[in-house]
Amino acid sequence: MGCYAGLDCAIVQSGSSVQRTRHISKRGPAALRAALYMPAVVAMRHNPVLSVFAGRLRTAGKPGRVTICAVMRKLMHIVYGVLRSRKPFSSTPVAAM
Repeated sequence: MGCYAGLDCAIVQSGSSVQRTRHISKRGPAALRAALYMPAVVAMRHNPVLSVFAGRLRTAGKPGRVTICAVMRKLMHIVYGVLRSRKPFSSTPVAAM
C-alpha cells in the first residue's frame, strides 16, 4: 500500500563508497502524495491516534519531514482499512479474533 504511493524507504548505497541518508522512493503518483500531505499535517494535530504516533516519532528524534511522511503512510493505511471493511474509523483498538 505505501509502496504504491511512493512512501516506502529507498536505500542509496553503492558498496562502501556511497552512504547517503535514506529518502522516500517517490515511485508512485505525486498527486497522491500531494493529496495526503495536508491531511497528514492536520491529523498530527487533531487525530488522537496519529497525534500519539507523531509524538512518539518526535521523541525518538526523527526529523519533521520524516514524521510527516510516516503519518502520511499511516493515514493511507487507515483510509484503506476503512474502505475495505466498510466500517467507520474507531480510535479504540479492536481485539484480534
